Amino acid sequence: MRFSLFVHMERTSPDQDQKELYENFVELAKIADEGGMYAVWTGEHHGMDFTISPNPFLNLVDLARQTRNVRLGTGTVIAPFWHPIRLAGEAAMTDMITDGRLDLGIARGAYSYEYERMVPGLDAWEAGQRMRELVPAIRGLWEGDYALDGEFHSFPATTSSPKPLQRGGPPIWVAARDPNSHEFAVSNGCHVQVTPLWQGDEEIVRLMDTFNAACAKFPDIPRPEIMLLNHTYIASDAADARRAAEEINRFYCYFGAWFKNERPVSQGLIQTLSDEDIANHPFYSPEAMMRDNVIATPERAIERIMGYRDLGYDEYSLWIDSGMSFERKKASLERFIADVMPAFA
Repeated sequence: MRFSLFVHMERTSPDQDQKELYENFVELAKIADEGGMYAVWTGEHHGMDFTISPNPFLNLVDLARQTRNVRLGTGTVIAPFWHPIRLAGEAAMTDMITDGRLDLGIARGAYSYEYERMVPGLDAWEAGQRMRELVPAIRGLWEGDYALDGEFHSFPATTSSPKPLQRGGPPIWVAARDPNSHEFAVSNGCHVQVTPLWQGDEEIVRLMDTFNAACAKFPDIPRPEIMLLNHTYIASDAADARRAAEEINRFYCYFGAWFKNERPVSQGLIQTLSDEDIANHPFYSPEAMMRDNVIATPERAIERIMGYRDLGYDEYSLWIDSGMSFERKKASLERFIADVMPAFA
């Protein structure tokens, strides 16, 4: 099993300076690179200070100049917001600038808040269909002279300009949950990213079972890789772990509020959740966070992550967005590199 870092700029208060947040983002990526992690992933979001990243390619190009070895992944671009020709060309240019270090993660997206502003009237079903049209088009454009007469995009024979540095183009990863999305990814030769949300290790097992079933359905296609993205905090002791669980619980409550798209938003910040709002969430709690995520001392974290390795996960991505201070994120990441990763060498 290899390890990667999943990171955004997080902003939940107008008091947080955005330039400083970006500098923190870069510092965490440099720690991951210097510590021997395999990749750094960052996604795409619009108009939401909760996870600032309007174009991950810009961030990754900058990281390429400040890191040496780590691969650089979009985790993920949101398919409905891209024209195939534009995405193929921008990904190829990024691959050239980063000396062939790009991995291209693609998803249908999750937030109605973004759909309403970027593609009004879009729903999750159509978003998924747009992703299914986009992925093969990207590969066709990288190969060149590809024409599309699709449901959402049509264009005459076209090539990506420029072409990617990596032969055949950067690896493509598809964010998947349900059997159909796993089958789409596997049948198209894409790797799979999975993110458990609130059902603990039972969900992690179920996601792997779904992936294995998709691989079995297409036995003539080489088995792709699967990455587990999981909120992770490596604690100094039990009290530190409890504090982290409370912080990550607050993060998830904000995630749920953005997902439900019911609270007012101003200047990119959602209306503040009160302590009562946090305490009354129907299924998020610090106890649930301890169950559903790896929030533990190094010894316990190793035990849990080895279980995921034994299930067959190829990559474990430490999702560091958590609502914590930069200092606490940094300390956790450094403990993960020093005290957890060596157990998997």
